[in-house]
Amino acid sequence: MKTVKIKGMSCQHCVKAVLKALGEIDGVVRAQVDLDRGEATFEELHPVDDALIREKIAKAGYEVVQE
Repeated sequence: MKTVKIKGMSCQHCVKAVLKALGEIDGVVRAQVDLDRGEATFEELHPVDDALIREKIAKAGYEVVQE
């Protein structure tokens, strides 16, 4: 499982938008979003570029927080 922190989520609509964005990425499966913790977790079927993950989430209106 891979975890990314996401800034800007505040409701279930946000959760659905992030899940949709992650679902559009080839190789990302079993995505889950924890609104309270402000993070998404998912599995990769093959290595997925972090920049692509950030880009898709940004297009949905949120920001991946660098750790």
